[in-house]
Amino acid sequence: MNNFFALMATTGDGSSGGGFSYIIMLLALFAVFYFMIIRPENKKKKEAEALRSSLSKGDKITTIGGLMGTIVEISDDAIVIETSEDRVRIAMQKWAVMTNNSAEEEKKKAQDEAKAKAKERAAAKAKEKAEKKAKKDKK
Repeated sequence: MNNFFALMATTGDGSSGGGFSYIIMLLALFAVFYFMIIRPENKKKKEAEALRSSLSKGDKITTIGGLMGTIVEISDDAIVIETSEDRVRIAMQKWAVMTNNSAEEEKKKAQDEAKAKAKERAAAKAKEKAEKKAKKDKK
């Protein structure tokens, strides 16, 4: 075993240190691989699992296959959705759910409300500033 490390520590011309830089490069490559591929993929999986565990009756969803419908029944690993006004019902596995449209609509409403409040505050500040300037001009 000691001979292996001695061989790793020397290069072809007899100088030492080549094996150590090789190991550092491998570690750096693994770190890049981890942060660019493995970590984001694990994050996506956790988000998808959280989405599927938060499903409830009445949520409007879109499946991986593009079907859109409203959840009418739910169990541990399966759901039943109603896809149209004709009350067509389809049973499927939870892993087939891609998005929860109800939750996205709520997020969009909250963002729109926040934007509207920000605009109102900006308008109020502009009005205040104009009033102050008008008072200053009167003096």
